[in-house]
Amino acid sequence: MSPLFPLGLGLAALGVWLAFRLHRESRQRAATRAGYFDAVKPLFDGGETRLQPTGFPRMTGRRAGLAFDLQAIPDTLTFRKLPALWLLVTLPEALPLEATLDLLARPSGNEPFTRFATLPQSLPTPPDLPKHIAIRSDDATRVPPADLIARHAVLFRDPQVKELVLSPKGLRIVVLAEEADRGRYLIFREAELGRSPLPSGRLGPLLDRLAAIRQDVLSLKDPG
Repeated sequence: MSPLFPLGLGLAALGVWLAFRLHRESRQRAATRAGYFDAVKPLFDGGETRLQPTGFPRMTGRRAGLAFDLQAIPDTLTFRKLPALWLLVTLPEALPLEATLDLLARPSGNEPFTRFATLPQSLPTPPDLPKHIAIRSDDATRVPPADLIARHAVLFRDPQVKELVLSPKGLRIVVLAEEADRGRYLIFREAELGRSPLPSGRLGPLLDRLAAIRQDVLSLKDPG
């Protein structure tokens, strides 16, 4: 018998083991991603979840009579410092607004979740907001009053908050939900995201903030 024969068997066994491990890890990753919104479901009165091509879910649900939409968008573009997972929290309920106002923190022009760059008009950042907030609109003469935005400027004290959008179609807050582990990414190029479900304590205040902004917008048309 050739002395290489046992070596060949060992390599074959190693190959089978590696294939099994990769398959198992792939299934675990898919299950973990699919359950990313499981922990926040109790915040809503029912709802629906559907899986997106990224493997992450998209969830819709009602809270205090309002309809919310949740999306998790992975951003693994190589020119980013670290791959990221963005959380989009949307309140798609029509509002009596005549223009879109988009506030974006530290814009790079490469954000995969926003229409910020397509809005034609740039507005100055008011003193109530951090200087790294850029503002754009499709009609600067019809945006919500500055004092309304000032009442919610506290939102951007959270360094993970990336965007606030007010539009006739509704409201949205975008936050950085997660970044890849720097050490593992730099050494192994591992960029696994969404290993843990989104905590309800992280989402609840964002839902409440959107509801409060909506109420303020409605009050513009009905001060009483």
